[in-house]
Order: sequence, then structure tokens, then C-alpha cells
Amino acid sequence: MPDSSSSSAPHLLVAALGGTIASTANASGGVAPALSGAEIAAAAGLDGIWPDLQADFTQVSQVSSANVTLEMLFDVVELARTTAADGIVLTQGTDTLEESAFGLWLLNDSGIHIAATGAMRNPTLPGADGPANVRSAALTALSDQVGGLPASLVFNDEVHDPRFVTKAHTTSTAAFSSGPVLGAIGWLSEDDLHLPHAPRAPKSPFAGLPRPDRLAKIALAEVGMGEPEETLDLIAGSGFSGAVLSGVGGGHVPEHLAPAVARLAEVMPVVLASRTGSGASLKRTYGYLGGEIGLLETGLIPAGILDARKARIALTLALSLGLDPAEVFAHFG
Repeated sequence: MPDSSSSSAPHLLVAALGGTIASTANASGGVAPALSGAEIAAAAGLDGIWPDLQADFTQVSQVSSANVTLEMLFDVVELARTTAADGIVLTQGTDTLEESAFGLWLLNDSGIHIAATGAMRNPTLPGADGPANVRSAALTALSDQVGGLPASLVFNDEVHDPRFVTKAHTTSTAAFSSGPVLGAIGWLSEDDLHLPHAPRAPKSPFAGLPRPDRLAKIALAEVGMGEPEETLDLIAGSGFSGAVLSGVGGGHVPEHLAPAVARLAEVMPVVLASRTGSGASLKRTYGYLGGEIGLLETGLIPAGILDARKARIALTLALSLGLDPAEVFAHFG
């Protein structure tokens, strides 16, 4: 039988943000978010696992993936801090699900686990995967095994560490991956959670801090072949508080871009990440012009294990809460 933090009467909170999992047909000829969290969970058959389950539902928002914001994640964390539930399932669109799961991993200091999930096939399609994903997320959120983890991303019967997971396919129901080395930290089978690779979750640098009055604006620039230096010069003069540079390979730029990178680092904190999506940004291997050694010497901050999108979230929170970015990113080195 599934374990839970309250074996006699488990208490689950479903917080809904919209997304494909909530989408139904509309006048446009496509689908758009419309279903409530209660409607989403109804198809998951949770009462077949816990006949006495107490389930609460909160509609935090009703938006597509691209419209999910950090402000919404703060709302979810505030729910976690005040709920009497044993676990929380967050449903939303998959396009930014990896970012939401990571944001919750950073912000959730409630002691209540949040399992983030969604769907690749909307409810109007044969084989819609939302109900199965909600079921797996509920089993994860209510399990005693996740007590030390602030958040997870649960999808296709797999449990992922939010620090590493990415959406790796546009349409596959197995869209989420934690890279070629790490993989999922656990899986669901026969309504049982198997979590053999659960990490030790270090304390987040943002734990216990108040919600900021406003969020810093952080630019994200990905480098490709022949990237013009004007890209970075425009960022430098556009009122951003900081920037994340998604460099090629281990965190590199074309040599003609190195002076613009140095100029940008003179006016704002700049984090150097890799655009590959797996592994860690390098620190001391390549010494050519545009390599990571020279870029870090100009003052750039290495992103460590974080990809550029997640580094942007961490830098946004660091600058919004008045923390030293270098100290924050040292947690991910």
C-alpha cells in the first residue's frame, strides 16, 4: 500500500495553474486552459488509493505555460506555509514546468512537499496522460519518503530532481529528462513510490526570506555562431539588474564577443551558464580568448550545475532579495 504522512486520513492539496492538463476545445479551433483542479483530479482515481482521502483544491491561476510567473510560485509557497495538508500537487503547463519545479525547490521552506506535474496530451485526446500524472504526483507528495525534499517534478511515472530536469521533447509523453548521467531519482509502479536515488537536499539560500516587493529584471542571452556584440551592449544599456549568458559548450563565447562580455560585467552581475542543458559549467579548462577562464576573470559568476533558465530564476531571486549572487551560486557549484 502507498505510504503517506497520515496513514489513516491523508490530506492532499491540489493547486492548479492551468496548462495542457486543464485544456479543452474553444472557439479558436484549438484548446485552452479551462478545467479546474477538482475536475483534473477527478479523473485520477485517487479515492481508489485512499478511500478516506481529504482533498482540497485551489485555483491559483488559469493560464498557459508561457504565462506562469514567479509571483504565482510565491502564491503556491504561501499556500504550502499555511495548509494543513500532508502534501501538495501543483498542476500546470509543461513548457515551463521545469522552471516552476526549480523555483519551488528554492522557495518552499514549509516542510510540505510539492510535486509538480502536468500533461502532454490534453483531455480531449485519446490517451490523455494528465490523470495518470496527477495520480503519480499525489502518491509522491503524500509519501513519507519525500519528507526532506521541498519539491519534485513527477511525470510519466518518473520522479525528477528539479535542479536537473528539463523538458526534452515537444510532444512525447516522456518529455522530461534529467540528462544522460543522472536520470530520474525514482519511479512509480503499482501505486508504490520507489525512490532509491533521493538526494540530500541542502538548505536553500532563500529559505525563510520574505516575499520581495518586486522582482529584479534579468536578461537571458544565448550565444551562437557569429553572435553580434550589439546583443550584449543593448542589454547593458536597457535597465536590467543582471544577466545570464548561455555560452556554448562548457560556457564559452566567440573571441570577438569577449570585450562586450567584459563591458556587460562592469555594469551588472552576469552569470555564465552552458547552453547544453546537462553537466556543469567549466571553471578552469579553456584558456583561449572567449574561454571560461578568461570570462570568469572578468567577473562573471559560474552557474555550476544550473542551466541558463534555472540560473535566471536563481539570479532573479538573489537580486530581488538583496543576496550576493556569487554566494547564491556557490550552492550549485
